[in-house]
Parts: sequence; structure tokens; C-alpha cells
Amino acid sequence: MNVIPGIAEGAVPPGVADWLAQAVASYHNTERAEFLLCTAQALAPECLPVYFSLYKFYFYKCMLPQAEEVALRALDIAAHQGGFSPDWTRLDAASADWGRVDEPQHFYLFTLKALAFIRLRQGLGDDSRAILAKLQELDPLDTVGGSVIRDLAES
Repeated sequence: MNVIPGIAEGAVPPGVADWLAQAVASYHNTERAEFLLCTAQALAPECLPVYFSLYKFYFYKCMLPQAEEVALRALDIAAHQGGFSPDWTRLDAASADWGRVDEPQHFYLFTLKALAFIRLRQGLGDDSRAILAKLQELDPLDTVGGSVIRDLAES
């Protein structure tokens, strides 16, 4: 079963999958895990699961500026792969088929949710709420769970 939203099965090249697995095993050694994740990114700079792993790693390590930077790059790459604008402020319901859960646009939505959470944790509540409003517009069925972050932002 695929665990990364918007990523088709087999999207991670085998060699890169090994680097990601090593990073997971090295999670408690921050320097080593970061090295392994960055190596995976260098080996597969268009591989969305690598960005997912890297921004989640930075977020859980409370390295929020790095998490934000990686999430923004992930949005750019997913938008390029999906054929729509990377600028979330320019998107609307017609910009892409947002209901396709195994396509880059779903990964984009999921990463937009992550960016909203990162910004919320950075104390940027207005930015977070603006992203969440756009996410609700693009994902009215809440397939990526933006409502969870929206609830946090409202409390």
C-alpha cells in the first residue's frame, strides 16, 4: 500500500528507496539521517516521495525553516509534473483535476497542507489560514485532511 499521498506505487527508484530506508533507520542520528535524505534528493531531484520524507523529517526535528524550504520546492516540482502553476494563490478548482489521488496534484494539495502547518508552527497564523482557505477551495471534500490543520489554526 502506498503511504505517500498523490504518489503512484513504484514512484521511488530502487536505489533511492534504499537511501530513504537508511534515513528512517537513522532518524535518531539527525546528521546521518539528513545526509541520507539529501543524498536521496540529489540522486532523484524530481522524486516527490523524497521531498515528502525530507520536509517531514525537518518538521519533526523542529527545523521549520528547512521544512518550509523543502515544502516550497516540493510544490514547484509537483506543479511542474502536474502541468499547473506552482503559485497556490493563482490556482482554482479548474487549474487541475484535484480529485486524482494518485497524481502530482494530490501530492501538491498534501504538501500545501504541510506548508500551512509549518507556517502555523512558525507563528504565521494569517499565512497559514490563507493557505488553508485555498486548500479548502481546491479540496472541498477534504481528501488531504486540511480541516485538521484548520481546526488547530482556529484554536
